[in-house]
Amino acid sequence: MPDVRHWRHDDTARFLRVPGADDDKYSRGVVGLRTGSSAYPGAAVLGVEAAWRAGAGFVRYVGEGRAADAVIARRPETVVSSHAAGARVGAWVIGSGTDAASRSRDEERELRDLLDGPAPVVVDAGALDLAPGSRAPLVLTPHRREFERLQDQLGSAADDDRVSAVARVAAELGATVLLKGAQTLIADADGAVIRVEAGTGWLATAGTGDVLGGVLGALLAGNADAATAEVAAAAAWLHGHAGRIASGVSAQGGGPGHPIVALDVAEALPRAIADVIA
Repeated sequence: MPDVRHWRHDDTARFLRVPGADDDKYSRGVVGLRTGSSAYPGAAVLGVEAAWRAGAGFVRYVGEGRAADAVIARRPETVVSSHAAGARVGAWVIGSGTDAASRSRDEERELRDLLDGPAPVVVDAGALDLAPGSRAPLVLTPHRREFERLQDQLGSAADDDRVSAVARVAAELGATVLLKGAQTLIADADGAVIRVEAGTGWLATAGTGDVLGGVLGALLAGNADAATAEVAAAAAWLHGHAGRIASGVSAQGGGPGHPIVALDVAEALPRAIADVIA
């Protein structure tokens, strides 16, 4: 079994900083999201909201119809376009709120272009099936059932041990894999594994994975020279801490907290960041 590194508050602090006098919106990180759909426009809104709240200086959304309209209604500072071609971004987020079964040829062609490009790509939900063979630096974010389907696609042997399983899949893909759960596991292509336990059970609600995608995009865009798996761990820790803040669970674990929705987590991100950089 691979050794497991436990990720903590102080580890996360290395990937967050206060903007200085020489910063502008581009130096703070540009995030592009190709997420959501007419069936699931909320996924686009949640990812865009989280990217802004996690400190991105510029957010571009690629999409049309209900999803694009919903993004502009919620976050009018977002730049919206119908195609990703020519967009200069520091990191992409794709797949959230989409379904591979309804993907058009044009959509698949554009997604494959992003997956073979130079910028890191956060790959979620309806784009996970396109990850094998891609050349961009990837962070895959499956939940348990999506991870099992990915194992089947790769022909990877089933393993009851989550640590060994995530390390094996990351090595086979040559990518970073973030396996979501009560204990989030992040494995890099060399098989090193990080465990993040900063969250709360109240995060087990629809849309929080879309928020995580936006946080990942923001931190990847803002830490271009850092190890991808470590940036992913910092994003997972920050997302979990925001969930604790939103649900009223103290840092010491006292009190049961209360139910939350995904947008609560996105809105708590600035407070979570303030806690880390204080």
